[in-house]
Amino acid sequence: MEPEHTPNDDHGTSILCRIDDKQVPLYRVMWIGATPHFCGEEDCMREGYYEVRLEQGESVWANLEERDRTIAKLEAWQGGIGPSEDGEAW
Repeated sequence: MEPEHTPNDDHGTSILCRIDDKQVPLYRVMWIGATPHFCGEEDCMREGYYEVRLEQGESVWANLEERDRTIAKLEAWQGGIGPSEDGEAW
């Protein structure tokens, strides 16, 4: 018997993605940082994490695994990158 889908897993067709300790709806994601945060401040708690910018000017911070999983879920949710208008693949 297959286990029931729970809010804490990232399998199935859920529109939620777990980032840090939060379940984030994919439709709220505006962009995801390509490089880890670095500001040089001694007391910065976010260095090495990737910013995931949400609507309303909010951000959550993802480690590399969470960032990659979120990108993969967004691409799957949106159907992936399709052919360009001239029919060529990106």
